[in-house]
Amino acid sequence: MTSQLRIARLMTRAFALVAAFVLVACSRKESAMRDTTAAAETAAAPAAPPAAPAPNDAQIAHIAVTANSIDSTAGAMAVQKGSSKDVKDFGRMMVRDHGAVNKEAVALAKKLNLTPEDNETSRNLMSSAEQSRSSMQGMTGAAFDRAYIDNEVTFHQTVLDALDKTLIPNAQNAELKALLEKVRPNIAGHLERARQIQSTLGATP
Repeated sequence: MTSQLRIARLMTRAFALVAAFVLVACSRKESAMRDTTAAAETAAAPAAPPAAPAPNDAQIAHIAVTANSIDSTAGAMAVQKGSSKDVKDFGRMMVRDHGAVNKEAVALAKKLNLTPEDNETSRNLMSSAEQSRSSMQGMTGAAFDRAYIDNEVTFHQTVLDALDKTLIPNAQNAELKALLEKVRPNIAGHLERARQIQSTLGATP
């Protein structure tokens, strides 16, 4: 083997070693970069908010009383300001049905020596109701009818979801749970009737 051939082979091996070293180094660098990026993304990811505590019976009673009071008040407004017979009749039904349920709820709370406890859910319901009532106060005629019925559809769907997902599952007292289960079909019926009226009035412009 000539001297030049040996030198060429040595240089080839040297290049191969250098290339291997570079590939390993690049691979380690990319891996480190991926690890750093993953760590940064993990650190940047916001922590999941803590789950809201389940309401107790006193809070559930307050939510029920608040929801019924809200819809009784809105129903009285519909009777006074509504222009459609369907809207006025629906308002009268809300005053009658929700007023009756509230009497039952208050009587049951007294029987159980249960003082309804204010809570975030009932406060949110009341705040939303006050905003809706304020926005409808200056409306008249068909505009009021549409706004009222649209609000009733949203409100009854919200209450129905609350009954199914929060109030009934978390009620500990058997009589309180039974009252909520008794009320549920009425809420579903109100929602269906509100949707029927909504379909005849059209959407709020």
